[in-house]
Amino acid sequence: MRSGIFLAGLFIAALFYPLIFPNLLSIAIYFLLLAGWATSWDILGGWAGQVSLGHAAFVGVGSYALAILAGRYGIAPWWGALAGMALSAALAWVWGLVTFRLRGPYFTLSTIAIAEILRLVAIEEAWLTQGAEGIFIFSLKSPFGFDLFDRQVEYYTALLYLAAVVGLVAWLARGKLGYQMRAVREDENSSQAAGIDPTRIKLIAFMLSGALTALGGAIYGVYLSYLEPHDIFFLPLSVQIALTAIIGGRGTPFGPLAGAFLLVVAAEVFRNAFAEANLLIYGVLIVLVVIFLPRGLIGSWQHRAVRRRYARSARG
Repeated sequence: MRSGIFLAGLFIAALFYPLIFPNLLSIAIYFLLLAGWATSWDILGGWAGQVSLGHAAFVGVGSYALAILAGRYGIAPWWGALAGMALSAALAWVWGLVTFRLRGPYFTLSTIAIAEILRLVAIEEAWLTQGAEGIFIFSLKSPFGFDLFDRQVEYYTALLYLAAVVGLVAWLARGKLGYQMRAVREDENSSQAAGIDPTRIKLIAFMLSGALTALGGAIYGVYLSYLEPHDIFFLPLSVQIALTAIIGGRGTPFGPLAGAFLLVVAAEVFRNAFAEANLLIYGVLIVLVVIFLPRGLIGSWQHRAVRRRYARSARG
């Protein structure tokens, strides 16, 4: 009950953010998108236990699908976003069928390889993506008269995206699929003995994760207005998405949100206050969190809360 009231308060405060901080919309938009991507990643990496370092591939598919369909064929951006989600779900299905035979670090390495392949395809197939020159998004159809290139519109679109993804993950966590994903994460052999098909569950998680990441990628494409393969299909972006969820707390509905807040706000503060040493301090902060809070911010807090509850009941 308290957490619901707290989250409702946060959402209401977020609605008024553009009115209070109109000059800080860019950082807020990136925070919302990063939190949404990390929450989407966590469906696969946290709940199903399959660590991916290739989710920038889905960001790229979502953004390029919107840019190509809107720029070349004049198709409305929402259809481009849906096309990107469908393509990403199909990619995740094929990707999972091929790579889910691998376990542990081998699956993680395969995700890096596939994302890199997509980056090279985006560079070489210039007839479709404009290659290394990049592709501009000049104009888009305006839904209900809203200018999608307006920063406030982009902010509220990103906010709606994050709210939808967090809501979906919170709902999944309490349902049958959430329990099945956790069972597969903890022990695939035991879950199979209990009647769960691990490959099917991982494929569903991968497809959901890819489609939702692509939706954020479409919004990101509009935000950037210029797409270039080296920036979109960028390994450090995949690492940042995974790191955000891990630092916040894997397998928790709101962990990625906390991780995004820490990483984005810390990066901005250190960039302004310690211009020459900001990356060093930023890196040290990440190392400290990983060492002293191995379950992540929210995961460690939940673990300690459970331990205190059991301690009180034991005394009691």
